Amino acid sequence: MTATESSGGDSRPTRLADEADLDAFVADHDVALVEFFTEGCSICASMEPVLGNVARASDVAVALVNPRDDPPLVDRFAVQSVPLLVLFADGEPVDRRAEGFVGADDVLAWLEEYTAQR
Repeated sequence: MTATESSGGDSRPTRLADEADLDAFVADHDVALVEFFTEGCSICASMEPVLGNVARASDVAVALVNPRDDPPLVDRFAVQSVPLLVLFADGEPVDRRAEGFVGADDVLAWLEEYTAQR
């Protein structure tokens, strides 16, 4: 895996290089949150510290991937806008949010809502 290793509770999201990294990352974690972003997107950049706070405050593994670096990801996850947050459970996408900037409290509440149902 070319991505920097990370797991839930780490202070920074893991940067994933491509589809293979993404698949390995979500397979390694029961629950994972992945932000799809693009370089030059100011809202995406403002989400990175938010996701760092989420990584520190939860047991959910958090990662970032740029689908422009691996175009099949755009089709596979129907990426129409960024930032796109996709929640994975047991390696499969189970929920998604594409609402622009979302604060850490809102992301944590979303994750808590999902994990409480598991």
